[in-house]
Amino acid sequence: MAIVEAAEPVVARRRAGAALAALRPRQWSKNLLLFAGLLFAAKTGDATRWGEAVAAFAAYCAASSAAYLINDVRDASYDRLHPVKRGRPVASGELEPRTAVALAAVLATAALGIAGALGLGSLAYMLGFLALQAAYTGGLKHVVLIDVMAIGGLFVLRAAAGAEAVAVRISPWLLVCTALLALFLGLAKRRGELVLVGAEETPGRPVLEGYSLELVDQLVSVVAASTISAYALYTFTARESKAMMATIPFVLFGIFRYLYLIHRRDLGEEPELVLLTDAQTLLCVVAWAVTSAIILLTT
Repeated sequence: MAIVEAAEPVVARRRAGAALAALRPRQWSKNLLLFAGLLFAAKTGDATRWGEAVAAFAAYCAASSAAYLINDVRDASYDRLHPVKRGRPVASGELEPRTAVALAAVLATAALGIAGALGLGSLAYMLGFLALQAAYTGGLKHVVLIDVMAIGGLFVLRAAAGAEAVAVRISPWLLVCTALLALFLGLAKRRGELVLVGAEETPGRPVLEGYSLELVDQLVSVVAASTISAYALYTFTARESKAMMATIPFVLFGIFRYLYLIHRRDLGEEPELVLLTDAQTLLCVVAWAVTSAIILLTT
């Protein structure tokens, strides 16, 4: 009897750990985009807006995790055949599908509640975000090119929602740059998947059949060049400050570094891992953010 009672807390901790892993907290770094509106409006000294931005960040972390849970339930059969994804809690059997769905419902409800508290505009953006996530999970991720464009749309919604939450204007150029950068990362992810699936000789997601390394490399080159051009145009015409041109080298190096990593080290499949583990990339992002903040706050 004592052994059974002692085992119950261990099982509970394992289930809690599996649930937490299924939320993919490492990917919450994508939601840092919610703070872009606050930064570029130079409102970083406003405590009220900081509170609103943090609330929006929490809401989109919850919404993102809800989408990951539903995605993992739907893709469990594919994930079990994948050399990396088979370790995900749902695919491995550590987290029951019905538990994952219930947790997703709670998180989505919480996300809508927080967004609603921030205003009708924020609620509309959240509804759009969840709808696009549902469409992506339900079928768009299986449509060649549309899959990465949907990912770009999710990033644009994050950026626009962040600005809406703190009631500031965000430059259309920054939304364009956000979309292009998301396309760049999405295509790099597809490249990483193609490389991994080819190396392991295991089946991947069906949409990969519509891609090839040659096609993806061409698309990555086009989008990388477009991202740099769009960002340069933004700095040339920025209402905030023309001094933002000083940040162009950081954007150039960041993209060059990422291209190096996906071609020489095959790290493109997990963009968030690159951001959190590659010292040069992380330093570049921090340097860009600090320099941008200094320019926007002093000009």
